[in-house]
This record gives sequence, C-alpha cells and structure tokens, in this order.
Amino acid sequence: MTAKSTWDAELYEAKHGFVWQLGQGVLDVLDPQPGERILDVGCGTGQLTQQIADRGAQVIGLDASPEMIGQARQNYPHLKFVLENVTEMDFSDEFDAIFSNAALHWVLDAESAAGAMAGALRKHGRLVAEFGGHGNIREIVNAIESVILRYMGTAPASLSYFPSIGEYASLLEARGLEVRFASLFDRPTPLEGPQGMENWIRQFKWYYFNALPVTPQRQAMTEVIDELRPRLYRDDGWIADYRRLRVVAVKV
Repeated sequence: MTAKSTWDAELYEAKHGFVWQLGQGVLDVLDPQPGERILDVGCGTGQLTQQIADRGAQVIGLDASPEMIGQARQNYPHLKFVLENVTEMDFSDEFDAIFSNAALHWVLDAESAAGAMAGALRKHGRLVAEFGGHGNIREIVNAIESVILRYMGTAPASLSYFPSIGEYASLLEARGLEVRFASLFDRPTPLEGPQGMENWIRQFKWYYFNALPVTPQRQAMTEVIDELRPRLYRDDGWIADYRRLRVVAVKV
C-alpha cells in the first residue's frame, strides 16, 4: 500500500478482518503450488501470506506501510516481509507469481507498479490480483466529500485508484502482461458492529478529515454517518458499497 502513509494495524486486524477473509476466492485463483516462488504485494498484516506458505510456496510479503509490516512480522516471524513500495521494488525475473489482494487501489502510480510487477515475474509467470474497481465505494466517498466541502470549501484529492477493466487491461498489456481474465463485480460488504461505518472511515478515509480541528472532525463524521444511514444501513448493520476488479495476467 502506498497512497496512505499511516495505518492503524490494530484497528485493521480487530475490525476489518473481512479484507483478508474475502481474499480466499482470489487466493484459490492463484492456486499456489509447492516450490513456487510468490510475491504478495500489499500483504498487510500477513494472513494471506501465511496461507500461501501453507500451500507449500516460498513467499515474500511486501508492503509500504511500516505499521502493517511490523504487525505482519509479529504475527508470522518465520516468514519474510519487506517494507517497500511496489513502484520502487527492483526484483528481476524472480517470481513464478505475484498475488495482490485489496492493495493496488492504494497505488496511484499504477503504471510504475505494473512495470515493476512485470519486471519481477519470470517469463510465463502470472499476476493474480483483486482490488477496488470503477465505482468502488461511490456512495461513501460522495457523502464524505459533500460534507467536507461544506466545512472547508474544498475536498482533498482522492488517494484511491479504481480503474475499469479496459483501463487496467490496457495498462498491463502495455508492459508485457497478457490479460487472461478480468471481471468487475459488485460485492456489498458487511461492516462489523453498530460503529462499523465510522470505524471503516477512520481506517481507510480519515485523510479527508485531517485538516479539520478535533471538534469539527466529530461533527463532520456525524453528518457523514447520518447521510449514509438511509443508503447503506440495513436491519442487520452497515454495508460498504464495494466493487472489485479481479485480474489474471501472464508475462509473455
């Protein structure tokens, strides 16, 4: 992860376990094999990295967040984790596969990331990734931006990258990765507990609120929650309006 400079790894693990739990499907698509060398880009706190290792692969976890890497190393001290930005990594023809779950939407320089991943793969190596696609969390972002505009007159630039299939496929193919599969799909995602939406915003979108003093921050958060409640709150709790882009590509 690159666009967000700091992460609350404790909150991430306590309230947002769905991030790696919902990564099971894309891990099955990866289908890691014993002896394969695999890079987990945006590994977070390491749960899926460990599952790749459990299938017999040699895996390295990579993340740009010191908080996430620190927690991953505590969780799985027997695995190798690297603190590095995917756009700056210099692996060369080293991996049979690159896996990435819920991370590449934080990388605003998608072209450099694609080039670095292509360079890290061996010939015929595969990229298997899932992340936020076009239209992801549109309701949440619209509510946040409308409230922040009332307080500040302007809203910070988004730190997320949510491409369409065509946009991302073209980007990968320009760097020697042949797209074999791509799917953009809705995945409404339950958030844990009555404070689920507030916890989610504090974890993933708090940069919108950083410029406000503490009291207006609280007021703005209350207004965002009130605006979202009719749209994303159900009888059984909060829902995040996720849309995911899943891609499989091969280095040719």
